[in-house]
Formats: sequence, C-alpha cells, structure tokens
Amino acid sequence: MIKSISRRGFVAGGAVAVMTPSLWAGGHLASQKLRTIGLGVTVQKPILDAFKRDSGVGAVHGKTALYAPTQATLLAGSRDFDCWETNGERIAGVARAGVIAPIATARLKNWHHIRDTFTQRNPRMAPEAQISGQIWADEAQSTLWMVPIVYNYDSIGYRADLVDAEDANTWTALFDKRWRGKTGLNVDPLVAFGEAILAMNALGLLDVPNPGNPDKRAIDEASRFLIAKKKEGQFRAIWGDFDELVGLLASGEIVLADAWQPTVTAVKAQGIPCAYAVPREGYRGWAIGITKLRATPNSDAVLAYADYWLSGAAGVGITEQGYYSPTTTIKDVLPKEKYDFWYAGKPWVGAPYRGIVEGDVRDGGALETRAKQVKYWHQWPDEYEYLIKKWDEFMQA
Repeated sequence: MIKSISRRGFVAGGAVAVMTPSLWAGGHLASQKLRTIGLGVTVQKPILDAFKRDSGVGAVHGKTALYAPTQATLLAGSRDFDCWETNGERIAGVARAGVIAPIATARLKNWHHIRDTFTQRNPRMAPEAQISGQIWADEAQSTLWMVPIVYNYDSIGYRADLVDAEDANTWTALFDKRWRGKTGLNVDPLVAFGEAILAMNALGLLDVPNPGNPDKRAIDEASRFLIAKKKEGQFRAIWGDFDELVGLLASGEIVLADAWQPTVTAVKAQGIPCAYAVPREGYRGWAIGITKLRATPNSDAVLAYADYWLSGAAGVGITEQGYYSPTTTIKDVLPKEKYDFWYAGKPWVGAPYRGIVEGDVRDGGALETRAKQVKYWHQWPDEYEYLIKKWDEFMQA
C-alpha cells in the first residue's frame, strides 16, 4: 500500500531543552506571531511550545504538509504563513519566484555556531549539488535563503538478523534478486531515481557522476531498470509512510529498504535487530531549514524561530532519533554520553535506550566520518519534468 510521504512526529514526547526566556530580548515579539508550515520532522508541537515560552512571541501555530502542495500554495500567492520549513533542493524555485526573502546572518545571534558543512564547498561537487551551494543568497555568505535546522545522510535500513552487513552495504542490495519481494523503495521520485542510478553505476550499467541531476539518457536507463525490477516483483512496497515501513521491517516482510534513520531506531526499540547500512557508493545528503516568506508581517518572529533552532534547544529530540543538528551548540544541551554516541562515534555508555545497549556504536561512526562518504545532496534536477514523467510511467507499470 502506498501512502503519502510523512517524516512524522519523531520528536513528539522527546526532550526539548529549555533556554533562557531572555535569549531573544525584545518585548515587541509579544505583538508578533509565527505561522510555520513543513514536514512533521521539524514542525513539532513540543518544539513550537518551547519556542513560544522562551522567545515571548505572542502566538505560534504550525501546520504539517508535504512539500509539493505547499510549494504550489505559496507560489499561488498564499499569505497564510510566515515561514516554510523545506528541503534545500526546493529553494531555487521559490527564490526565483520572489516568494522568499533573504535572511541576514548578522540578525542571527547563533549563526557563528553553524557547522562547516553549510559554509564550505566540497570541490568534488558542483555548488548546486551540495547544501553549501544551495542556501546562500550571495557569494559573500552574508544572507541566506534558508537557515538549516536538521540534516542527515540517508542509507538503507535492514534487518541485521536476516541480512549480513557486507551484503547490505551497497545500494545494489535494493535491487538484488536474492531479496526479491522483500525490499522497499521510497515513493519520492527524486530519491528513487538517485538510488537506482547509484546502483546502476556500481553495476557498470551507467556512469553518472552526479546521481542527483541525471540527464534524459540516464533517466531513460534508470526508468527501464526500475520498471523491469518492479515487473519482476522486486519491491514488497513503494513506501511513503514512516509507520508503514517500521511495521514492514519489524514483521520481516521487508528485509532491506531505503529508509530514514529513525525507522531503524523505531524497529530496534521493539527489540528487533535492525541496522543502517554504510553504502560503499556513498550516502544521500539532505537538509531541512527555515525560509522566510517575503510577505510575512512577522519577520522578527521568523528570525527568532530560526535562532531558537540554532541555539541547539530544538535539536535534542531529533538527535535521539538519528538526525543531526547543524549547529555545534547541540553539544551544550545534550548529555555528554549522548553527544559522544550520536556525533562522535563513541560506544554507548549507560542503560539501554530504544534498543541501543552499552558498547554499541552508531552505524557509520562519527559525523565527520559519515560526512566524508556523501556521494551527493538532494537537489532539483535540470530535467525535473521529464523525470516526473518517467516516474509516472514506473508507477503505472
């Protein structure tokens, strides 16, 4: 069964650090409100409640919605929101249309804590093919289209009791006939095509340097590959819902799937062996951040909200699910043993936690180690319309 994509309430009920109420000093915020929209991974009631309490903003409201319909609504001129929490790949389109306004880094008290990933360019990737080339509104890096608030390097979730790590640590595993009928593919076409191209590169079927931006020939080849695999019965599910994938992995109906890392955490929390692969071809990188809508009458509230995320306060719950905070301030609000596990790649110390037991290390190791193994970041392909056409053909096959 295919459901809509939803990085759902992963931090609901999780810890949200309490910051000093005067951090965003200025009584004028009481006359402002914040109306935000985005996926459930960041638009969370505990985070919004804590932000309202600590910032003094008069009213705070959040709505969860998928990227595509939200983008269409904003491009149509909606003024119902002040900011959009979106993925870096969608910035260019709304920036060109004048929907969002730049944010000056000088207005963000905590910007100087941002990780180098968002300021420095990797020379082996084109600027638009990495997050540090997507978020900036100027070459001097003084204004941002998007303030990053969460990111990760995606991979394959697999049942560690049913599949060996060596077999799982490659994108080709999703298409391996040994697991025919027991693999899962994400319903997002940008994700699925990128992963198919990664696998085809490894198999010698293609040679595409940037799987996130394939040309028409590569899209055609990947489409034929995906359709053939679908007709062979390779995929147990083309999944789009967090809970759906958790259930399929926990039951063993799926043994391998491209997955968000919290999926693995949720399966492990049930006492079921599950792991996150370290693909030989490299990870897929992505980042979600806050964009300020040009028409907002609540600009200062948006800036305070972005700064709240950069303070580290909102990053505790997302970290404990397997995501990363883009700011080094997370080290100040996480207990040392948790920071060491999630960011430094050190063994878990203390009582078991959601399937993690003493001595375990994070799959893939330290943040710096995983960052060096990123093959590409999510981006908006030049042939987007053609890719979507081919995806529709795949879905109908």
